[in-house]
Amino acid sequence: MKAALTYLTAYPESLQDQVRQLIAANRLGSHLQKKYPSTHDIRNDKALYQYVQDLKSLGLRNGDQISKVIYDNKLHVIKNALGTHSYVSRVQGSKLKTKNEIRIASLFKNTPEEFLRMIVVHELAHLKEKEHNKAFYQLCGHLEPQYHQYELDCRLYLTYLDLSKEPLWTPVAS
Repeated sequence: MKAALTYLTAYPESLQDQVRQLIAANRLGSHLQKKYPSTHDIRNDKALYQYVQDLKSLGLRNGDQISKVIYDNKLHVIKNALGTHSYVSRVQGSKLKTKNEIRIASLFKNTPEEFLRMIVVHELAHLKEKEHNKAFYQLCGHLEPQYHQYELDCRLYLTYLDLSKEPLWTPVAS
């Protein structure tokens, strides 16, 4: 019986078999560390907000404004999500104002910048496309040409975390 790879079910069986071989040889972690040797230095919400704004200005200049961007330490556990994009509606006088908020799982504080970039691009794409459809993934690819590779590698890291319970990259002192 083949081991279930929760984060890779949508990928071809041949790719899943390659991952199983890496796991069996105890090489999944080293494979990822070799490919992504270091982490980013975006550790707090202020730096994350600026990072998101910088990415947004590169590819979505006319997209909706973002009022809040934070790391959320409950996100992965509670919502089983790595990032969320939400619209918060508030009444201001006689008008209804909608603000966009992006929350990124705290897991991404200590990962390679490519993983953080992938999840931020994903949430930014939701400013234009609400559903995970072809146009959404084309937009992700436009914002980050390596989006699909980074997503796969991030899923490999999540698989590694499920198996080992230990992060690959250690937190850098702030």
